[in-house]
Amino acid sequence: MVVDEPATETHLASVLERPRAEVAAALRELAAEYEMQGRGFDLRLVAGGWRFYTRADCAPAVDRYVLDGRQARLTQAALETLAVVAYRQPVSRSRVSAVRGVNCDGVMRTLVQRGLVEETGSEPETGAILYRTTNYFLERTGLRGLDELPELAPFLPEVDDVEAESLEGTTIAEAVAAAHADGGGDEANRSVSDR
Repeated sequence: MVVDEPATETHLASVLERPRAEVAAALRELAAEYEMQGRGFDLRLVAGGWRFYTRADCAPAVDRYVLDGRQARLTQAALETLAVVAYRQPVSRSRVSAVRGVNCDGVMRTLVQRGLVEETGSEPETGAILYRTTNYFLERTGLRGLDELPELAPFLPEVDDVEAESLEGTTIAEAVAAAHADGGGDEANRSVSDR
């Protein structure tokens, strides 16, 4: 209860002077017992270690007590940026900006300050700083490792939708090119862009 990050089975075994397998079995047994009894807390394996968490249905009461109404949530931009880093890490800020389509420098600073993202070296070709998620990110999201991130496929657009948008863009580009070829120049450009 006093640790500020998940405690590994190896560390707990060392402190307790017991075999690691025995400690691991005891932790899993305790976690199952707390779950079965419906206690106000859970013992969970996250980010490579064990930690106590408030049970989800008790969280609102604990939040009111601890936070007294103050809660710092991530913005939509921060969540999107964090998702790009999580799925593409290690990744540079410029690559994250390219994926999102907007500059993400300020958002990245916020994520670093909150301990969710950290620097992890630099790109050999460009020298750009690379970023990755932290163990704190895993802990806050309740993941044991990055392999537990959900698959992206269900959230991606269908191939037909992407092709339709691509064809629409191509049609507009062809119309602009044809207008220029016909000598319509700027007037044709305005009429196409006004549509």
